[in-house]
Amino acid sequence: MRNACLLLMVGLLAGCTLAAWTPPPPTPTPTPVPTPDASGWELLAPGLEQRFYQPGGNLFGQLWALRIDPARYTFRAHYRPGAPLVVAGWQAELPEAVAFVNANFFSPDHTVLGLLVADGVAYGASYQGRGGTFQVQNSQPRVRSNIAEPYLGELLEQAVQAFPMLTLDGQPIYQPAGAQERISRRTVVAQDRQGRILLLVTPLAGLTLEALSAYLPETDMDIAHALNLDGGGSTLMLVRPPGSTSPLSLPSFDPVPAVLAVYAR
Repeated sequence: MRNACLLLMVGLLAGCTLAAWTPPPPTPTPTPVPTPDASGWELLAPGLEQRFYQPGGNLFGQLWALRIDPARYTFRAHYRPGAPLVVAGWQAELPEAVAFVNANFFSPDHTVLGLLVADGVAYGASYQGRGGTFQVQNSQPRVRSNIAEPYLGELLEQAVQAFPMLTLDGQPIYQPAGAQERISRRTVVAQDRQGRILLLVTPLAGLTLEALSAYLPETDMDIAHALNLDGGGSTLMLVRPPGSTSPLSLPSFDPVPAVLAVYAR
């Protein structure tokens, strides 16, 4: 509940409405409130867990993590070129989604930058020599580096792209270009060594990319590969476990034209 209150606080500071976990109406068999297990993860539903991290004990750099088992959940990219939505709009647009986060960077006219593939339909052009891709191919999701493994036009079912890669093979790989980096809200898609997918957002002030890249391999998330998605005013996440009537959401400051969504199989 403490973490939900922190998310509520940032929503109020941003002038946005932020839903917190609330117990369902009384029933003969009430649904128990999720509580962390010994590892610190809260089981929201089979194959769906959440946890909050505080890099370096920094409250304002808090990291909200959602861990997803691909054996129980699938992933789809959704794109509305020129017609962006805020989190409430995407929630209404995707009533069956268990969760979603913002995806690609985009231009002022709300056209995605990089490659996006939604249900086999490709939009945009792949980045060359930079960034990475979250993809679904043959129903299998994974995170890959566009530098280590360039996209060569292979058929994908779903894909979103952004930059930079933060972690590769369990090692931090981001190197700042030289200018002083700014602290900003972040959105990340990652894959651990067991093949599970993690969606990560920083609800409050955020972190620099360098600090985030260095921190992720130090955690017990066992991350193999991590890709930075669009952040700042675009960062958003909604989590709505199966059967829940009270989703937990982090609203963006800006509407976004593309999201990466999670669905129960």
